[in-house]
Parts: sequence; structure tokens; C-alpha cells
Amino acid sequence: MTTFLYMIRHAESPYVAGNERLRGLSVKGKQDARQIDQILRHEGIDVFVSSPYTRAIDTILLLAEAYGQTILEYEELRERPIASLDVSITELELLDAVEQSFTDLDFKLEGGESTREAQERAVPVIKQLLKKHAGSKIAVGTHGNIMTIIMNYFDSDYGFAFWKSTSKPDIYRLEFEEEQLKSVKRLWE
Repeated sequence: MTTFLYMIRHAESPYVAGNERLRGLSVKGKQDARQIDQILRHEGIDVFVSSPYTRAIDTILLLAEAYGQTILEYEELRERPIASLDVSITELELLDAVEQSFTDLDFKLEGGESTREAQERAVPVIKQLLKKHAGSKIAVGTHGNIMTIIMNYFDSDYGFAFWKSTSKPDIYRLEFEEEQLKSVKRLWE
């Protein structure tokens, strides 16, 4: 039985230190959320789930409302902090750490979460969704890093280079046969 996951990476959201959970979308992010609604409006999505972070929820909210659905929030689908959010690191240090985390699944900076740890919390939710909603179409409001980490679990070709190539927002339709990832198609242009 074929099940589709629509991994919808959140739209643009201005970074505010200390406000990781509650920061919303920028003006451009809100415009992009409307475009996501248009792209996916006729896909026949049955279930909507999301990270509990506001920017992920807000990115799929219009679409869920168009389908008359509520968004189920899963704490386990939150973004992966590669380092403690209380530590200031440069963009280059962040990129180097993320790259290393896809070659060494146990690597993390102080106070952060490794790829393996993130997979151990997030993948069981994805497997549960695939089982509970087999044969359905499921929209997942997500973040770039945890999205890549989840995809990497099912196919190790999805790693740092893939993560770096994604945009805000982005949409990937993953086709599963039970728990086997069969294909991935990018829908955002």
C-alpha cells in the first residue's frame, strides 16, 4: 500500500535569539505559505502533522484550513539543535558541524543533539504515521535539518549536500511502500 509524506520545510522566519519555538513567518514567508497552499491544494492530503514550532505550523496552516483539518503537533518533530541554543557559534562553525554530523552520526557540539539522537526521537513518529495512516497522504510541517535527518534514515544519500541544497520553504513528496522509501520528488520551484 502506497503512503505519501509531504515534507514541507517552513517558510522564511526571521531569526531571533532565544525565540526558537515561537518565531513566526516574515512577510515573504507568509506569501510563500500561500503558494504552498496553491501547490498542494489538490493533492488530496488526509492528515496534517507538524513540529510544535510556530514557523512550521504557520507554513502549513492555510493548507490545513483549506482541507478543514487540524494540525497534530509532535514534539519529537522539532528542529535538531546541533549545539546548545545558549552558545553563540559562527555560520561557518554551524555548517562544519552539520556536515560532520552526517558523516559521524554521533557528532554534536556542546549541548547539542547528534543525528542519531534526532533520528531516535523523530523516526518512530514517522513510522507510527506510516502505519496508522497507511495508504494516505500526510503533510508534515518541518525544518530543514530534522527533515534531512529523517530522510537520511530511510536513504543515506540524503545528507549534508541535500540539506544545503534545500530552500525556505521547500516541499518534497516521499512515496513509501510500508516503511520502504521508494521515491522522492521536489514540488517547490
